[in-house]
Amino acid sequence: MASEGGVVSSAPESGSHEFDATKTRTQGQLVLRRFLRHRLAMVSFGVFVFLVLFAFLGPFIWTYDFEDVSSKSYQPMSGTHPLGTTQVGKDMLALLMRGTGYSLQIALIVAALATAIGVVFGALAGYLRGFVDTALMRLVDLLLIIPQIAVAAIVVKGFSGSWYVVALVLAAFAWMQIARITRGETLSLAQREFIEAARACGATTPRIIFRHLVPNMIGSITVNATLAVATAVLTEAALSFLGLGVQPPDTSLGVIVLENYGQFLNRPWLFWGPFIVLVALSLAVNFIGDGLRDAFDPRQTKVRA
Repeated sequence: MASEGGVVSSAPESGSHEFDATKTRTQGQLVLRRFLRHRLAMVSFGVFVFLVLFAFLGPFIWTYDFEDVSSKSYQPMSGTHPLGTTQVGKDMLALLMRGTGYSLQIALIVAALATAIGVVFGALAGYLRGFVDTALMRLVDLLLIIPQIAVAAIVVKGFSGSWYVVALVLAAFAWMQIARITRGETLSLAQREFIEAARACGATTPRIIFRHLVPNMIGSITVNATLAVATAVLTEAALSFLGLGVQPPDTSLGVIVLENYGQFLNRPWLFWGPFIVLVALSLAVNFIGDGLRDAFDPRQTKVRA
């Protein structure tokens, strides 16, 4: 655009380019950009990646195996054993790698199964409504009042405390909240025009749920799956600390804390090592969930895209 002096102004053109650049960004790119700008979430993501590498790559690098027994028990921290040795002479660092790996495996399996079951149940209840909704929600209410710790303890003891049994039992009691949240969102989305259009085109119920409803709930599904990981980490640790979770020779962070909490004063490194890893893992996953929530719904945060 030319001014009175014949000078061409470039401001509108620049603004047009900025508008076009913003317009061409996909929803996924905007979510990723907001997440990357969330500092606490990025720091937590770095901690989580470090713990994953520590648990699954560390055993291939570290000198000792978690089952190796030294000639001396309760050795203090040293260059050979950075976190000392346990009562039976096992290297604490190797044991911590193994325990972190098992805790992560359990938590990820629980989150995956709970999310899948919860989304399917919640979407079916919210979309079909009527008798199906009532029956499924009453089932959810019934499961919520069952003492989960007691049932989990009985089942795990019956199967010798294998880590995968612990994961399956925890998943069986972790999907109900996800189902309720999914049902609420489905009830709202089911009244939208694009769902009515899909029905008019003859789309089947499974197609409507998995091709139209679930993709529009991916934000809340992702956030709740992340929070399910954090909850599973703490629940498994609590069960194992009570002696009702993972059983030897398997191990987890809760088992390691249980075996060494008596050394809190005499040999604090044996207790604080696994305890700090447990807290760091739980907090990191929680903060990642917060970052994802803010990225999918920027109205809840001051972080701007």
